[in-house]
Amino acid sequence: MEETQRQKKIAGVIQKDMADVLQRAATDGGLKGLLISVSKVSVTTDLSIAKVYLSIFPEDRAKEMLEGIQSNQPLIKHELAKRTRNQLRRMPQLLFFIDDTLAYLDGIDRSLKGENNPIKDPDLLEKRKKA
Repeated sequence: MEETQRQKKIAGVIQKDMADVLQRAATDGGLKGLLISVSKVSVTTDLSIAKVYLSIFPEDRAKEMLEGIQSNQPLIKHELAKRTRNQLRRMPQLLFFIDDTLAYLDGIDRSLKGENNPIKDPDLLEKRKKA
């Protein structure tokens, strides 16, 4: 089902303000050299839940940063609500996910170049099996 104009507008507002909130929190928290970007936000049709997809660089710290963001979700939601109070009546519940699209595309690129050849390295086949 395609998103309505209202969903797209709310997702855009949340994406823009969420990027500011998270990047400011990272710099204020003393996390130098960490880049957090909001790659996509999708909002449900009833506007109650917003799924926020984050790209975190360097990738080796992504999991711990996601856990920290999830644990501080009420504070992030409050800060975001303050920023969007003139545009949204109710702030949707925020669900955070890691966006691994770039890593996935990098893996495909390496496979096409022949760097990840399963014939030469049979251990790669286990990674490709669906769960």
